[in-house]
Amino acid sequence: MKEAGRVVEGSFVDHGGRYAIVASRFNEVIVKELVEGCLDGLGRHGVTADRLTLVWVPGAFELPLVCQRLAASGNFVAVVALGCVIRGDTSHYDHVTSAVTSGVAHAAQSTGVPVVFGVLTTDTLEQAWHRAGSKQGNNGFKAALTAIETSSVLRLLAGA
Repeated sequence: MKEAGRVVEGSFVDHGGRYAIVASRFNEVIVKELVEGCLDGLGRHGVTADRLTLVWVPGAFELPLVCQRLAASGNFVAVVALGCVIRGDTSHYDHVTSAVTSGVAHAAQSTGVPVVFGVLTTDTLEQAWHRAGSKQGNNGFKAALTAIETSSVLRLLAGA
């Protein structure tokens, strides 16, 4: 593999700033596990409780609006969206997951603040449990690491 002249990589070292977590109450039993994982991940990497804001919203559909508002406030170095949408017998799943995915991406792109997609989109409750900590690790923890690393990359690029 050819080498690049300059390589920019983030780290998992918190450099300060506030973080927000926006969590959906729908499928709350799963989402609470994701929140715990996210708090654990942030805490293990130096983010103290006084720099964390946790906001609960009714459902996954509400995540993008609240993430957008928090990211645009200028008060946070990263925002993490956590939720769980499980496929049902109707097309509701497709509409909600599409809107949430696009909305969270738009919140990040329009504000320049990392807005991390930590929303589980699964076919079954069992798959959701696996991603909330039972077999495949906790996606909330992974989202926390993504928030720290991405904010680190942006910090490095700001000085580029």
